[in-house]
Amino acid sequence: MNTGQSFLAIGAMMLLALISLNFNSSVLQNSTVEIENKVYLTAFSLADDLIEEIKQKAFDEKTIDFQAIAQNQLTLPLGPEAGEVWPNFNDVDDYHNYSKPVSLPHVEDYTVSCQINYVNSDGQKLLNQTYFKLVTVTVTSKYLSNPLYIKFIFSLHSKN
Repeated sequence: MNTGQSFLAIGAMMLLALISLNFNSSVLQNSTVEIENKVYLTAFSLADDLIEEIKQKAFDEKTIDFQAIAQNQLTLPLGPEAGEVWPNFNDVDDYHNYSKPVSLPHVEDYTVSCQINYVNSDGQKLLNQTYFKLVTVTVTSKYLSNPLYIKFIFSLHSKN
C-alpha cells in the first residue's frame, strides 16, 4: 500500500468515527427528549385527573342543593369547611391549598397542588365573591425542569 492509499484509509476511518460519534450523540439526545416528554405527559395527566375530580363537585358549599344564591352569600374564606378532608370534599373551593404527593411505579416523586381564587369574567383575581372560581393546579417533580400549571375557570350561573 502506498502513502496515498494509507492517507485515504486513515481519512475514511476518521470520517467513519466522526459519523459514528454524531449518530450516537443524536440517539442519546432523542432518548433524553423522549424521557422528558414522558415526564411532562405524566405531570399533565396528574393535573388533568385533579381537574376532572374537581369538576364532579358543586360550585360552592351553598349551591350543593342547586339553590340560586347571591354572590355575597358564597363561601369566604376559601378552603374546606371544618371537618372536611380529602377525599370527602363536596365543593370546588375545598381544594384551596390542597396538596398531595404522588409516588407510583413509573410515577415517582410528583407533587400535585391546587389553589382556588375568585375571579371576574376576564379571569382577573379578586378578593370578594363572584360567580367564577379559578382553579390552578401545579405539578412539581425533581424530574421537571419547570413546574407544570393548568388553570380552569368554574362558573355558576345565577337566576337572580
